[in-house]
Formats: sequence, structure tokens, C-alpha cells
Amino acid sequence: MGKARVLIVEDNFDNLALVRYLVERVGYDVLEAMNGIEGIKVAREQHPDLILMDMALPEMDGWAATKEIKTDPTTKDIPIIALTAYTQPNDRLNAHQAGCDSFIPKPLDIPAFTAELKRFLETKEQA
Repeated sequence: MGKARVLIVEDNFDNLALVRYLVERVGYDVLEAMNGIEGIKVAREQHPDLILMDMALPEMDGWAATKEIKTDPTTKDIPIIALTAYTQPNDRLNAHQAGCDSFIPKPLDIPAFTAELKRFLETKEQA
């Protein structure tokens, strides 16, 4: 099996560049989307192995995009990790209720971020 593919849905260019660098540094391929609508489209067309979803997005926020992806039979099995600056106690619960499989607050703790990526993708690559 080839390298795992990670879809990064992020509208901030600096954050996108950082996350892309970190994902590629670990050895995974990157797909990109700049808003929730584009993220859904790329998820349906490319069926990535993992989605890193910013929650504060233009056009359609990450909460709504996650719900859309998780209710679509063709994409519901793709794990989604919320990457967000929303760090209030209810935000983690809200992300889970939207369908996120994990939650990583911004600013990123790079070792924790890398470990979480590997947790979702290493078993997939071995399959």
C-alpha cells in the first residue's frame, strides 16, 4: 500500500503551511482544501485516510463540514481530527458530537500532534 493521504482543511495560509510541513515530515501525502465546502468535495473525490479539520472556516465551518462528511455513506469512515483554536471545555464535546474522532488544540503541541497522526495512520498503513 502507498503512503497514507491526509486532507488538511484550513483557511489560514500560515497554519496550512505548518501543518503540511509536519504531515509531510512524518512521511504522509497531503491534500488541501481552504473551506468546508471544498473539504467535503475533496473528501468525496479523493477519499483520504485522515482529515485534519479546522473548525473556523469560511463558507461552511468545520462543524458543519464534519457533520456532512460523517453522514455521507461514502466518506463516513474517514477519521477526522479537529484542529482548532476553540479550546473552551465544551468545544471538545462539540467536536465529538459533530463527528470528529479526535481533537487537537491550536497552537499545536508538535510531539502530541505527530503522535496523534501516527495513531490514526500507522495501523492503516500496515493493513
